[in-house]
Amino acid sequence: MKVSDIMEIMAKIAPPHLAEDWDNPGLQFGGPDWPVSQVFIALEPTSAAVSRACQAGADMLITHHPLIFKPLKKIDTTSPLGAIIEKAARSRLAIFAAHTNLDSVDGGVNDVLCQKLGLENLSALCPADPAEQYKFVVFVPEDYAGAVIEAVGESPAGRIGNYSCCTFRSQGTGTFRPGQGADPWDGEIGVLSEAREVRLETVVDKAGLKETFERVRAAHPYDEMAYDVYPLAGQACEHGLGRIGDIDPPRKLSQLAREIKENFSLDSVRFSGPEELVINKAAVCSGSGGGIMEQFLAADAQVLISGDIRYHDAINAAEAGRAIIDMGHFASERLIVPVIRQKLEDALKDAGQEVRITELQGEADPFVFI
Repeated sequence: MKVSDIMEIMAKIAPPHLAEDWDNPGLQFGGPDWPVSQVFIALEPTSAAVSRACQAGADMLITHHPLIFKPLKKIDTTSPLGAIIEKAARSRLAIFAAHTNLDSVDGGVNDVLCQKLGLENLSALCPADPAEQYKFVVFVPEDYAGAVIEAVGESPAGRIGNYSCCTFRSQGTGTFRPGQGADPWDGEIGVLSEAREVRLETVVDKAGLKETFERVRAAHPYDEMAYDVYPLAGQACEHGLGRIGDIDPPRKLSQLAREIKENFSLDSVRFSGPEELVINKAAVCSGSGGGIMEQFLAADAQVLISGDIRYHDAINAAEAGRAIIDMGHFASERLIVPVIRQKLEDALKDAGQEVRITELQGEADPFVFI
């Protein structure tokens, strides 16, 4: 496999269009055509993570946080970032990141965090804009319907949640008269013909439309394939930053904070708000939650569970009668690493590919509490 093949799998796990405008996910360093036989997964692209991956002979490092956030004016190999890039270059280690797109996607960081927190009836706190979608319709002979459906399954089309190859077909009769220079699969030049055909339809995002057409065209027997493409009206999106969900049974704020400390094996958890405040609905944001304070205060959740909450955000929440539980940035996101590993392993197994996936061990919160 190549780096581009792994990137294609990651695009299905964390669609790039879900990333925030300020973010920089995707390939950070390396070539799409570089071969890959071993992948390392980590939260951070630190010097230690890159060194461990290089020492193990890995070809690609996938992290949650990007190596590069801002445009580089120069690469000074005596700087921390430059040294990491030099180290990766010497070992031909590609570095790839899935960041806010992995936070927002259904089944991503926020959902995994909510699952461990025990929240129920989840919805996105800041729903993402739905991807521009199209209905792709193709007309195919009945005997070739299965081959075309397989082509759809190999394309970005026909994906609904955890399902693929999602299509609908209806039978009908197509008519055609081959002209001079035609190479008909069936029928004769100049003769009006009929064929039993299937109308096969599926849905695809704008980004996957071209690939879907090419794969279907390669599986279609006609020299001139009849197809239609219809833009679809915007639909509700299950993705987005943050989550909001129910806490059942309700807990007092102090009790909920203690449970989070114990369940995540944390040295400490800080919270603001009345200890006796009863919590039955919580907002959750993996990583740093300061950017969604406005949405939290506009929602009906009593508490925001996140990391890196600033002093004045806690003051504003208190003024609004709300609570904050700050469990730390690292603790709210490190749990996605084994999930990425499992998703990649499953996708590679389904594709019949053998790539070794290794979860980097030993990552720790950079803060020490005494």
